[in-house]
Amino acid sequence: MVYSKEIENMCTVKKGVDHGPAPIPEEGKWVKVKEVKDVSGLTHGIGWCAPQQGACKLTLNIKNGIIEEALVETIGCSGMTHSAAMAGEILPGKTILEALNTDLVCDAINTAMRELFLQIVYGRSQSAFSEGGLPVGAGLEDLGKGTRSQVGTIYSSKVKGPRYLELAEGYIVEIGLDEENQIIGYKYVNLGKMMENIKKGIEPMEAIEKASGTYGRFDEAVKKIDPRAE
Repeated sequence: MVYSKEIENMCTVKKGVDHGPAPIPEEGKWVKVKEVKDVSGLTHGIGWCAPQQGACKLTLNIKNGIIEEALVETIGCSGMTHSAAMAGEILPGKTILEALNTDLVCDAINTAMRELFLQIVYGRSQSAFSEGGLPVGAGLEDLGKGTRSQVGTIYSSKVKGPRYLELAEGYIVEIGLDEENQIIGYKYVNLGKMMENIKKGIEPMEAIEKASGTYGRFDEAVKKIDPRAE
């Protein structure tokens, strides 16, 4: 250690109170975090790329400072999607400090990692007050049945109005309209369930029918349109 001449010439004054860091909530306990291995929790965060043309939702399940589970969901450019595949291989097994300083290829994923780091080291995790935290595998629960991201895609124009394309239930096949041409419901296909049916050997058209459903007052619609063609 190198000290300046000014420091060397100073007399020593004893340090007073030293109670360590403030405790933060972690998996049902109050923990004074002094090292990376002291950090545990499951948390989510959002990141965006520099041109702000895409975003990443990142979910990490951290135990004793190590990333045990990662869920990477992206919306935006194709490059971001492929970067997510790389990040999924890179993240598990790293400490959160290593992950923070690792190039995760895409700006949005890097930004999401930064936001998650801030959350987790300040005790702002989703499992802060859950005794024992959440098991590895809990990240998949965000995806629901069919293990597919929940996506909302809506297109709208002033001249022609809104078009529901994909919602939490799945891919929108038809929109139901009332007498005033207002949306009152829709028919959807849950693509995750559809693919599971096909993998079980069910014929594609039957698989689609089994994975289909309606929402709202779709059956009362006076007009039904394909949102992608009409």
